[in-house]
Amino acid sequence: MVIYKEAGISGQWIQLFIFIILSLLHGIISETSRALDIMTKYPLIDGHNDLALQLRIHHHNKLSQLDSHNIPLVATDISRLKAGRVGGQVFAAYVLCTAQDKDAVRLALEQIDVIRRLCTENTELELVTTAEGFNNSINSRKIACLISVEGGHTIDSSLPALRMFYQLGVRSMALTHSCNTPWAESSAKIYQHYQRKNNSLTKFGKAVVSEMNRLGMLVDLSHSSWETAKAVLKHSAAPVIFSHSSAYAICNSTRNVPDSLLLLLKTNGGLIMVNFYSNFVACSNKANVSMVADHLDHIKRVIGAESIGIGADFDGAHGFPQGLDDVSKYPALISELISRGWIEKELAGVLRLNFIRVFRKVEEVRDDMLNTSPSEVEIPILEANNSCRVILTRPVRTESSYRNQKSPLLPIRALAWFIPFFVQLIYY
Repeated sequence: MVIYKEAGISGQWIQLFIFIILSLLHGIISETSRALDIMTKYPLIDGHNDLALQLRIHHHNKLSQLDSHNIPLVATDISRLKAGRVGGQVFAAYVLCTAQDKDAVRLALEQIDVIRRLCTENTELELVTTAEGFNNSINSRKIACLISVEGGHTIDSSLPALRMFYQLGVRSMALTHSCNTPWAESSAKIYQHYQRKNNSLTKFGKAVVSEMNRLGMLVDLSHSSWETAKAVLKHSAAPVIFSHSSAYAICNSTRNVPDSLLLLLKTNGGLIMVNFYSNFVACSNKANVSMVADHLDHIKRVIGAESIGIGADFDGAHGFPQGLDDVSKYPALISELISRGWIEKELAGVLRLNFIRVFRKVEEVRDDMLNTSPSEVEIPILEANNSCRVILTRPVRTESSYRNQKSPLLPIRALAWFIPFFVQLIYY
């Protein structure tokens, strides 16, 4: 009889345990189902993806030799974008800082070319250049592609080069990557390019921002130093974005954004798109979905859910949170946010509506500046400090150079032109 009672008590505990497990599973299944429903209604726009870089590294940009639905050695392909409920992707044309003052412009053009080809040669993708294009892509059941350029060194301090990138479909540019430009400062100290003090955004840097405002290009402050970001936030006439940055209060990496800048971003009307890279999420290579959600929770407390987006940085870094290792896994984060009490309106904003709102405002500023002429500001030669830049003069050949088919090293007329120019540089 005693044995029977003990067995009965044991059975009750087993029943309770099974009930708890089933309740938890039901909650998880319910949250996952809810996340998929919301993401079907509001397909994600991700603010930063470096697939183009990996296409160069692993496949030499030879798209003809790839199945874009199943690309090896990367975190992004069409099949996984669909599984992750991605409706829009900003693809970065990234050029290494080692190309600065060398062939950065050529490399950027090649990366823009491979993104354009990827997004126009696949029927499931659609290249867009406007905020409205993202809405149209939903109707056509395609994944919208927007081109960004990562690193202001790619324009070689040239506003005409910036305008030509715009003509090719570029609608966003990060002012720096991990190196300074002659006119803006990076958050990183890896390279010694253009080191200076107390001038984080030069006069020419402000001209770059103003010209981006006039064109209708998103100014991207991810990778910029905090001082450069602060200067841009005060100068820009249009909202700006951090395309792939997280909260400094949660992980104290200088690539993340402190609360003081978040508050300036709120005033600016801009957007911070949370990065998934483990070292920016957890300040280590050990991160999980919950830690990413902590960043969104913190930013929401400081400036509100309407200022948040997602810019995972897939294929731009090595080491992502467990459960968020490629573009098919976004629903895991949305499920986590649902479990924390985020409502559909907030999630719809984070997924896509906040980005579209900011992009539209950038376009409104552009429209207000329609009567503003293209800027003709040039960076001073001494400020660019680039040995590859030449002073354009009419070539002059002596009689002997015609015979030898070679120009003299420094023609007399060119020297006569250069001396007064050099005197002007010294005194002005």
